Amino acid sequence: MEDKSSSSSSSSAAAPVPAALRKKVLRVLFLSLLLDLVSFTFILPLFPSLLEFYRDHETELAATSPTVLSRILSVLNAYKNSFAKPINDRYDIVLLGGALGSMFSFLQAIASPVIGTLSDKYGRRTALLWSMAGNVLSVALWVAATDFRTFLASRVVGGLSEGNVQLAMAIATDISDDTQRGATMALVGVCFSIAFTFGPALGAYLSTITSFAANPFASAAAFSLFLIVTESVYLYFCLPETLPVITAKEKGAANGTAHGNGAAGTSEGEKARVRTNSHTILNATHFFFILFFSGMEFSLPFMTYDLFAYGSAQTGKLLGFIGLVASLLQGSVVRRTHPLAVVKMGVVACTIAFFMLGRVTSQKGLYAAAALLAVTSATVVTGLNSLSSFEAGAGERGNKLGNHRSFGQIGRSLGPLIFCSLYWWAGRETAYAAGSAGMIAVCGLVFCGLKVPPGTQTVRKAKAK
Repeated sequence: MEDKSSSSSSSSAAAPVPAALRKKVLRVLFLSLLLDLVSFTFILPLFPSLLEFYRDHETELAATSPTVLSRILSVLNAYKNSFAKPINDRYDIVLLGGALGSMFSFLQAIASPVIGTLSDKYGRRTALLWSMAGNVLSVALWVAATDFRTFLASRVVGGLSEGNVQLAMAIATDISDDTQRGATMALVGVCFSIAFTFGPALGAYLSTITSFAANPFASAAAFSLFLIVTESVYLYFCLPETLPVITAKEKGAANGTAHGNGAAGTSEGEKARVRTNSHTILNATHFFFILFFSGMEFSLPFMTYDLFAYGSAQTGKLLGFIGLVASLLQGSVVRRTHPLAVVKMGVVACTIAFFMLGRVTSQKGLYAAAALLAVTSATVVTGLNSLSSFEAGAGERGNKLGNHRSFGQIGRSLGPLIFCSLYWWAGRETAYAAGSAGMIAVCGLVFCGLKVPPGTQTVRKAKAK
């Protein structure tokens, strides 16, 4: 457990960011992140048909010599066949997509702290441009992926290099004071919601335009590459460095307060700021929330297929509804509400949604639960990121936010496997009841373990008046 008395060396320790610079950085951040996330979401609706293509393409090769894909499918089928309840063969490809998603999240969990630390040392702009170089290579491999091995390599490179989101949060923290933090972080959430509302549909449309017979998804991949390259060029020319310059005196003051000597050599702002929430509790909350939430997300297509015979179109419509409601909430409610209140709102909504999904019998009930999931999507991660940024000093934001994201990605890599195993072994009602119990525990962490950083609530209320 970290010492709660250690100084946060918050944004108040650095010189205020000029309004013109803040406005410019926010504009660049919003446009670049939107390009990045739209490009990222292209592939999501394509996974079933894309993986079916590679499976069919390599069937003849696997007959003579085992391929990477045939080995992976063999392991997944052995896992699937171990369940007491028979699992429809329709889910073979879904399981493969889930395995790739878990691998991607696990690689991000490894890379995120490293990328964050490098951004603290060499600057946000430098780290972000190197991250973009990896993203460009990843998508270029997808364009050329006529076999599964090349496609797998593109996912590995992408998982290890994807640092855009965490660096965007670090940049947002650099240019925001405590009263602006929640609204600025909500901007990142808005980008997510917009991208996940429109990106998958655009990717699905582009996949119908076949430009290369050897890779029927090359049109979608090529347009994704175009967006990533455009984003990289835009960042190179338009994004200034935002990492604050920390003087030796400020570093010494931060070290002094960490050892209980906060009165010596600190600025007035630093004396007023102490760590309110332990990073350990924030990271644990992030991990457990994502563990349960990602498991529910991955099981949703199984549930809607079993109950209502939903295909990809109906599932896409449901996810689009969640994304649209979430983006409206982030642009209105979330950006005007304190991050801790936002997190509380989201975890309560998620607990109720879990309870409803375990008992839903109609599509109206399903969409009511989806509306609550939209509240959750709009609030929890954005709020936790804001709270984590309050506790990070100017010279450690990249590392702390990278660690915070890493815990979430570990949860995302484990959640689908654990939750879906329970779903298939014990049934929907038991799985979602367990999810409800898990979310009640997360509520306990949030309501009992997290506090409002001193001064932030008062200033926000004064501004509102």
